[in-house]
Order: sequence, then C-alpha cells, then structure tokens
Amino acid sequence: MNLLKGKTALVTGASKGIGRAIAIRYAEEGANVAFTYLSSVEQGQALEAELAAKGVKAKGYRSDASDFTQAEKLINDVVTEFGSLDVLVNNAGITMDNLLLRMTEEAWDKIIAVNLKSVFNTVKAVAKPMMKQKGGSIINMTSVVGLKGNAGQANYAASKAGIIGFTKSIALELGSRGIRSNAVAPGFIETEMTAKLDEKVVQGWRDAIPMKRGGKPEDVADACVFLGSDMSSYISGQVIQVDGAMLT
Repeated sequence: MNLLKGKTALVTGASKGIGRAIAIRYAEEGANVAFTYLSSVEQGQALEAELAAKGVKAKGYRSDASDFTQAEKLINDVVTEFGSLDVLVNNAGITMDNLLLRMTEEAWDKIIAVNLKSVFNTVKAVAKPMMKQKGGSIINMTSVVGLKGNAGQANYAASKAGIIGFTKSIALELGSRGIRSNAVAPGFIETEMTAKLDEKVVQGWRDAIPMKRGGKPEDVADACVFLGSDMSSYISGQVIQVDGAMLT
C-alpha cells in the first residue's frame, strides 16, 4: 500500500517509541520522512538508515522543537531539502511526574515548553509553506491524560490538554486554506519505557482496559497514517483516541 506516496512528512521526537513507529509506517506507505531527535544520536542515525532502506528519502535532524528559533530553522531546512512539507507530526514530549505539592516550578516550565510550546513553534513555522501549497495535515500527539487528568501528572496533563485546544483552534483558522489539524490521544501504549516497569503493575493496567491489552506503538502509527493520508481529507479539529476503550 502507498497511502502516503509522494508526500513529505516531518515527525518530531522519532528516535524511539511511538515516534519511531510513525516514521517507519510513513516510510512503508511511501512518504519521504524527515524526523528529529535530541539526545538519542545513535538511534537517530540508525533510524535514518532504516528508513532510507525502504526506498524513500529520509533525513534526521538534531533539533529542539521547544526552541522557537530552532523550530523555525528546522521547518525551513526540511522544506528546502525535500521541496515541500505535507504532513507534520508533533510527537516530541517528556514527563516529569510529581504530586502538585512536590512539583517544582522548573518541572512545570520544562513540561510546558517541551510538550506544548514546541507544538506552537513548529505549527507556526509550517503554516506559511502549507498555505503556499494550499494544503497540509498537522497531527499533534496528545494523551488520554489530557482528556481526563491524572494524579501526579498535573504538568503533563495541562500540556496535553493545551495541545487539544490549540489543535482545534488551528483547524478553525487554517481550514479555509486546505490545512487540516487533528490530535491523536494514545492510552496505555507499551514501549521501551513500560518494559522497565514491574510486570504485575503493567498486567493490572492491561486488565483495566476493555480490550484487555496495552496498545502497540504501531496502533498509534496507523491512526497517524490515516490522518496524514487523503483518506481523512474531510476530518479536521478532531481528537482520535487510540486507547482500547480505556476512556469512553
């Protein structure tokens, strides 16, 4: 299948986990893929080679999307290198969990900058080239935590809820230019991070999900393929939950 053939996509935070799965699925569907990484240099270089082996153009950029100037340069570099930018997937994100009474100002500011401000930075930078080409798909990674909250994650939940409000606003602003803006809200997805947790705890989480399993990064990636493709050409301003009915 080549649902994304001829399209150029940029995936932020793609060296591992969900971001990596999205980059790989996009390449499998025929997209040329630009992606960013920050600390995982070796993983970033390995991913570039893996994507290129699928017969598409691929390039990794070491860039911090939470820095306005770096984000602007990144978008300009990708458009120059690839000739266009059709799909932007904002996946970069971190957690610094703590109960509110123990949460530092630094932990609040860092999460808002990396998770939320980065989305503003890249979308603002990509708006002009997408308007020029009269089309594009923006996909912002939120979380079920942004919809329901989570004790010990007030900063993370606020950043992810902010992404939803931002995504819907951009859909309203840029819809007339042929630009779509949607969010994907993963539930419990099993990645390298969850593999380090106690198996009994993880099984307890699985048992609490109606579908009785954790999601795979590929489950999220497939939703992103749909939103990046022309199959979703009349879908904008939406939040698609990929959570096995965890939150209904």
